[in-house]
Amino acid sequence: MSYEQFFSPFKHKSLQLRNRFVMAPMTRVQSPDGVPTQQVADYYGRRAAADVGLIVTEGTVIDRPSAKNLKDIPNFHGDDALQNWKHIADTVHANGGAIAPQIWHVGNTPYGWQPPAPFESPATMSLNDIHDTIEAFGRAAKAAKEIGFDAVEIHGAHGYLIDQFFWDKTNNRTDEYGGKTLKERTRFGVDVVKAIRAAVGDDLAIILRLSQWKGSDFDAKMAQTPQELENWVQPLADAGVDIFHGSQRRYWEPEFEGSDLNFAGWIKKITGAPTITVGSVGLNADVVSFFAGGQGAESASFDELLRRFERGDFDLIAVGRQLLQDPEWVKKIKEDRLDEIRAFESASAGIYH
Repeated sequence: MSYEQFFSPFKHKSLQLRNRFVMAPMTRVQSPDGVPTQQVADYYGRRAAADVGLIVTEGTVIDRPSAKNLKDIPNFHGDDALQNWKHIADTVHANGGAIAPQIWHVGNTPYGWQPPAPFESPATMSLNDIHDTIEAFGRAAKAAKEIGFDAVEIHGAHGYLIDQFFWDKTNNRTDEYGGKTLKERTRFGVDVVKAIRAAVGDDLAIILRLSQWKGSDFDAKMAQTPQELENWVQPLADAGVDIFHGSQRRYWEPEFEGSDLNFAGWIKKITGAPTITVGSVGLNADVVSFFAGGQGAESASFDELLRRFERGDFDLIAVGRQLLQDPEWVKKIKEDRLDEIRAFESASAGIYH
């Protein structure tokens, strides 16, 4: 089967991509005291040189207390960190790729890791804390534009701070940043998007990563129906999100009964915005199974991915573990060298190469 359609160009606002493949953000914890090194530039540059269209970096944190829970997660603030991120963006561009930082605040972390400062969460943040955090997201996005990144991605998924405001189990506020409905609880995310849009102007593409599942609850489903999903994502689109990154454990699973559309497919159907699908692309095992059992996974067929792509369910395809294992994964697909793709091995999760 021909996979040529995966290699058609994609353009939306500031993003001009040579193909439809995206390197998914994967935390590497390899930036000493928050400052990325030449190793990070080499890591992303290697994948850009092997035909990855867009690189979304590992999560990079804003300038707020407890924005990160491990000291070697990279910052996206401070002169030293930003100078090195500029070098990383230049390296990716020199190798023909595009790059967006994933801008992040871990909040009251769902994985049990302890942050270096008191938790910030919907339960603990004052209104001043909230407003200062929103401004910090805007400053980070403005810095990304100024140092030459092609887009920004906001991490609003997997039980981290923005997602904690979305979820009724973690957001019990009674002010304007709480609410009984999912639509009401989008307020914090909407205000973050508005602040970023104001900071970067109209042209820079804003990507927002969303998920139903959480690090603390793999079966969580905030939007039980397409209408609830619309109440969640349409205000975010109206606020300025250009592209939605719909995270699932397995991209091929339908989001709601009565349709085989996946999460990204439903978001595109509702908003009309371009979407990125992600979740075990090229694998036979999902990310949760991998972390639970520490097992590898063999490459899976791309036929179902192609069927959904040709139908228009999503515009871009994010790949995580396969690109950790094999930096030339995209290039091998392009050159019809599928038999040379290296199956993912669990040991690769800890390797930075």
